[in-house]
Amino acid sequence: MSETTWFVLAIVIYMGLMLAIGYWSYRKTDKYDDYVLADRGLNPFVAAMSAGASDMSGWLLMGLPGALFLTGMSELWIAIGLLVGAWANWKWVAPRLRSYTEISNNSITLPSFFENRLRDRSRALRVIASIIIIFFFTFYVSSGMVSGGRYFEATFGGEYLTGMLIVAAVTVAYTFIGGFLAVSYTDAVQGMIMFASLIIVPVMALIALDNPSDIWSWAANNDYGPYTDGVGNPTYFNMIAGVSAAAIIGNLAWGFGYFGQPHILVRFMALRTPAEAKQGRWIGVGWMFLCILGATFTAIIGTVFFSQNPDIAVTDREAFETIFLDMGRILFHPLIAGLVLTAVLAAIMSTMSSQLLVVSSSLIEDLYKIVAKKLPNENVLINLSRTAVVVVAVIAGILAVNPSDTILGLVGFAWAGFGSAFGPIVLASLYWKRLNAPGAIAGMITGAVTVFVWGNFFSDIIYEMVPGFILATLVMVAVTLATSKPKPEVTEEFDQAAKLARVTAKNEDTDFETAAVKVERGEV
Repeated sequence: MSETTWFVLAIVIYMGLMLAIGYWSYRKTDKYDDYVLADRGLNPFVAAMSAGASDMSGWLLMGLPGALFLTGMSELWIAIGLLVGAWANWKWVAPRLRSYTEISNNSITLPSFFENRLRDRSRALRVIASIIIIFFFTFYVSSGMVSGGRYFEATFGGEYLTGMLIVAAVTVAYTFIGGFLAVSYTDAVQGMIMFASLIIVPVMALIALDNPSDIWSWAANNDYGPYTDGVGNPTYFNMIAGVSAAAIIGNLAWGFGYFGQPHILVRFMALRTPAEAKQGRWIGVGWMFLCILGATFTAIIGTVFFSQNPDIAVTDREAFETIFLDMGRILFHPLIAGLVLTAVLAAIMSTMSSQLLVVSSSLIEDLYKIVAKKLPNENVLINLSRTAVVVVAVIAGILAVNPSDTILGLVGFAWAGFGSAFGPIVLASLYWKRLNAPGAIAGMITGAVTVFVWGNFFSDIIYEMVPGFILATLVMVAVTLATSKPKPEVTEEFDQAAKLARVTAKNEDTDFETAAVKVERGEV
């Protein structure tokens, strides 16, 4: 069989596995809460792997290795910012958000949590949060479809539109039928595929080198890739060479985005207990660290790997984002190489499915349910959520037919939008008793508008996350302090949620439901 045939076989196996998980999840989804949040029954391994896979997307396997290969270690600042941000998110947000969302009227979406936490009777907070989610996630899902189309172009030399439609159709299919459980378990499998590929490919490439120790000096002293003037890239291993302070701050600021990403935060809300956030943190951050390490060594080893043999070359001669894929093709049998190539698909699809489900949940839970005169039964709500998945996918697909921005540009814009609009509100909701609804609304709007304006007109100065997060925080605090204090029932619930998080964190064997009752009665 030809190489392409083997690749197609590998992808068919992968797609079939994703659909099988979707069907299995469908059989276990009986209630609306099952479809939206897996009835808060996610174990920490699945939650951690799902959060990581839905977060990283194709950037981890293509964008990061390509940037490190092309420029050098100065491109690591984003990775460092993301790693620190992920750790902080699991440490300080996950356990409190898990306990607080259940105590606060069993909130199953981020907008419903904001409304219930602050007792906003106007519904404005919930509606505005939902609009922000729908707006930014439509662009985010569109970027995933663009990645899928370009993946098929680069891998098979096929049509962009055909590849985009195939990736979108399979992702929509398992999200449509299986809901949150399908998304979480497919994400976990996809995360393991990404992890295995990012470890195996650089290790096998290192073994294939004539002199493995060359990787620590080759790029700085020898020609490779785009460097052909005989001196190589002398600053390759220097993390600050040619990088401004604004660029470093902007790249590190990507880490702030974690506090406001609905598709990641919903994994915390779905944990079985707050105590399991600790185990999830070690699994999730450990996975992320090793994956970033694999991507980094893919680039470092690649500088030697593609230089020692003139018969092989990187397919992408501009951004060099195909070095991971090219290594896989060269090193392995076509079937194994095809399975390695599915790691990129896994990264793309895991992110898309998570975002589709969050938008669907927001449309039904946060918009439809608050205007419906009569609440329909469980089956109708599930079917409405499934319909919303398809509608959002169609709109995102229309935007992806003729993409007007780079993949990283679309992702960066949406990441900053959520980080700035929701990040300060999430942190304040969990740790600031004084926060009120007017302050949250003002901060949320300020963050979203700042990112939109700055990203379109001033992005060359510094990444829009920085001004967006800072201004949102300042406005949120100022408006909160200038308006009335929250009612006693709000502050009492805040104290209960904080106490419950502390109690369950001390002993992982503590039964969450029993502890919640004792805290409510004042027995602990």
